[in-house]
Amino acid sequence: MQHHYFNLRLVSLIVLLGIFLLNDSCKSGKKGQEGKEVGLEDFLTEEDIFDDIDKAKKIFYSLPSPLETAMLIKSAGANYNESVLNELTNVDKYATNKSKALNLGIYTTDLSFACLFDQAQTSLKYMDATRQLATEMGISDAIDEETMKRLEQNLNNREVVMDIISETFLNSSSYLKENDQQDVAAMVLVGGWIEGLYIGTQMVGNSPAQGNKLVDRLAEQKLSFSIVERMLQDNKQNQLGEENRDIVELINELHTLKAAFEKIEVQTSAVKVDESETEDGVTVLRSQTKITVTPEAFTELQAAVNSLRNNFVQ
Repeated sequence: MQHHYFNLRLVSLIVLLGIFLLNDSCKSGKKGQEGKEVGLEDFLTEEDIFDDIDKAKKIFYSLPSPLETAMLIKSAGANYNESVLNELTNVDKYATNKSKALNLGIYTTDLSFACLFDQAQTSLKYMDATRQLATEMGISDAIDEETMKRLEQNLNNREVVMDIISETFLNSSSYLKENDQQDVAAMVLVGGWIEGLYIGTQMVGNSPAQGNKLVDRLAEQKLSFSIVERMLQDNKQNQLGEENRDIVELINELHTLKAAFEKIEVQTSAVKVDESETEDGVTVLRSQTKITVTPEAFTELQAAVNSLRNNFVQ
């Protein structure tokens, strides 16, 4: 079973986080077989990827966390622009479980984005907003007084703040899953993922799509959308077999985004072992992504993301 988990984790790292450079790597503690050079004939289709997942008889849902999403955007060359973040005054408007869950994810991505650009005071304010929503959702233990104190004491230490953000997000997600609220955890993930797309597409603005690294990183999220669909479909019904209206509504809201992603072609190559960089018994694995996105297709994606995100934060 460990072999299946390993393969699925590769899917999450390579497909969902995107490949920052064509030769980026991920690591495993197991030794692999001798690597081969990657050719165009080695590219996998989306169907191939999910066939591999289905054979494992398990979907390892691992959309990029809010922090990972923010790192992806920054690594592609984006600059900080606070005006694209969800306004803090909106936090009091969210009254339904769905709006609270989506915006917990959105605010956590905003918090991560501010942290990565060393915006200490803004990070503190967004942590407070996430804490308010978490408290209203009954998961206040994930962001308690001690967490806030640690954050305040380490505002100028980006590495520690990033650790705190990751810890609180994982604690929130774990609590929800352990208390049979996977549907809520799924909505938090979707909210954070959509906010990452929104920040990224806003950063691109009217810049040319061709040869734009950030455009490529955003286009790669087409494969993440397939994970989103499966995750939501699996949560359409509760344990009693009753329809989950929040999830069904969210699936319908994503139709326009799905249509936009269908205009983008993304192929991910098979994973190859690179023995030349193996150190201390750790095997380095490499993969590549081939992306085809026209300016018209990216403009459609921008519009779909913008509409969806603005509906979430209203």
